[in-house]
Amino acid sequence: MSSTPNFIAELVRAANETERLTAVEVTRMLDRAIATVRELREQAGIPPVVGRDALIYVQTVSAGSDRVPREEWHHGLLHAAEMIRDLHIVVDSGTRIDITARRP
Repeated sequence: MSSTPNFIAELVRAANETERLTAVEVTRMLDRAIATVRELREQAGIPPVVGRDALIYVQTVSAGSDRVPREEWHHGLLHAAEMIRDLHIVVDSGTRIDITARRP
């Protein structure tokens, strides 16, 4: 799990240097971030939320990196870093989240 903080730093650095990146590099980083978020969520016991997932924005920037402004690259990379950071803290603390459906 020690590589997670390194990846967070890599995302933040990339967000602050978007002028040095290509659309392909942004897509690769964001796709890797999406996979990392999903893995960390699974480790924490957080189920996917269909249609209301905060990852939708990151996926949108990744899929359209060749068409969106670099400012969106910046926001997408930072958003991904924040999500990974927060989930890493939860998983590293040993916390498990148990979500149950509410009864009407």
